[in-house]
Formats: sequence, structure tokens, C-alpha cells
Amino acid sequence: MKISTTPSVVIRILLWLVMLLGGAYISITNDLHRFPKLFGSIPFHLLTLLAGLLLLRLSFRAAAAGGRELARSGREGDLPRLETNRLVTGGIYACTRHPMLFGLMALPMAVALLLGSPTFILFVAPAEALFILIMILTLEEREAIAKFGDDYRRYRSRTPLIPRSRECWRKLFGRAEERERR
Repeated sequence: MKISTTPSVVIRILLWLVMLLGGAYISITNDLHRFPKLFGSIPFHLLTLLAGLLLLRLSFRAAAAGGRELARSGREGDLPRLETNRLVTGGIYACTRHPMLFGLMALPMAVALLLGSPTFILFVAPAEALFILIMILTLEEREAIAKFGDDYRRYRSRTPLIPRSRECWRKLFGRAEERERR
């Protein structure tokens, strides 16, 4: 099976993997020297593991919610994977402009918690989430304006980046069958 996508998407996926794997390696190496007692603590690891599993689940739910909506409404014709050619403003996209990326912003912290790495939790994951946010606000927004023009500008002016209502948070992090009923 051949998967076709644009170089921009491939570069972002590779950058994402380098950030996660590199952050994990650097953090664990640092933790072994600076926080050996905490990094070796079973209660700490159990606590962070549970929190990490919950955050990972929520992260994937948000990413999947956006992905399903884009696959259903954002594609017309034969396009490379992960690409769109229609502006989607309904469903979860009425609550937040980038639900997939919003969900993936939580992924570094989920990985940090799963690893139980104090350095990753306190320093690397927040820095990676900030980097992702900057990428959204610069690259993603710029590409959307280039692709959809004034329609996107109007959409951006009325739709927040971060959901504002409890209902929107439920749509973003709820189960798929719950989202379909709304």
C-alpha cells in the first residue's frame, strides 16, 4: 500500500518524531544523573503512568475527532493523504480551528508522563507543546489563509484556537459515539 502525501506533511511528522524521541532520550539521560531517586521511584512511575495513559487517550480522541471531520467534509477529489481542499467549519471545527493539532499538542506531556521522566514533564514537554503552538499559529494558519483566503480569515475571526465552552471540550475529548449524537 502506497501512502501519498506532501513533503510538508512528511517533514512535520519527522520533526514530531525527532522531538518526541530526542526529548525522551535527553530527559531520561538527565534524570538518571540529576533525579535518580525520583526517576527510580515506583510510586512516582505508577502515578505518572496512570496520568500519562489518560492524557494519551484524550490526546488521541481530540486528534481523531478532527481527522474524522476533515476526512468526511474537507476532501473533494483525489488528494494526498492528510490534505484537504475544502474549508471545514462545522462539527468540532466550529469549536476550535485545529482540533487535531490541539490534541497532538498534549502528546509530548502524555509521553513524558508515561516515561515518568521529571525532566521531560517539567521542561521538555512544555517546550515541545509551545513549539507546536507556534507552528500552528505560523505555518498552519498561514497555509490555511493561502489555501482558503478571506473565507479562512472570517472563520478565524469567529472560531477560537482553544475551545471556550464545556460542550466544545466534550466534543473534543468525548468518545466518538458521543460526538456523533451531538
